[in-house]
Amino acid sequence: MKIALITENSQAAKNGIIHEALTSVAEPLGHEVHNYGMYTAEDEASLTYIMNGLLTGILLNSKAADFVVTGCGTGMGSLLACNAMPGVFCGLVIDPTDAFLFSQINAGNAVSMPYAKGFGWAAELNLQDCYRKLFEGTPGEGYPKERAAIMKTNRGILKDFKAAATHDMVTVLKNVDQDLLKATIAGARFGEYFYASCQDENIAEYLRQL
Repeated sequence: MKIALITENSQAAKNGIIHEALTSVAEPLGHEVHNYGMYTAEDEASLTYIMNGLLTGILLNSKAADFVVTGCGTGMGSLLACNAMPGVFCGLVIDPTDAFLFSQINAGNAVSMPYAKGFGWAAELNLQDCYRKLFEGTPGEGYPKERAAIMKTNRGILKDFKAAATHDMVTVLKNVDQDLLKATIAGARFGEYFYASCQDENIAEYLRQL
């Protein structure tokens, strides 16, 4: 699957560490990683945690990505912004147990992680362990196993609930502040990765005309 990495401005200096930890786990498992930046704290295109959420919504709803790894200082801001988007089910992952349970119980399509709070010695090892728990198994198998069926039912109910409570992604794109949207997709490699992978021409067409 295609995994998108998004880093916001306060933690942009750590993008290389995060990207290396993610690719070292995901690529040997057969996954493809697209690094949407920010790449350094000095990038001309700057992403806030709010823009992380909007970009996550664009990537997942267009099927340009199957899964998004993002975060911020605490992970909370990006979590809230991601879950405001249609079709995005984002979990807060701090340690490998969080990663395992989110994958097995919730089977979501995005995670937000803290890249300042608790990010100390050997932090890259914790990242690798988290990514391994996210991507090495089959999501949604349930934990404990005997509750797998009810967990699957609840995921379906939640998906329907969110669809009823949110607009479709094109409507979101039209309604958000257009300067914010333009800044969100201004990253140096957005066009290279996104348009080659996008499977929703309505979303692609709207973004192109910006």
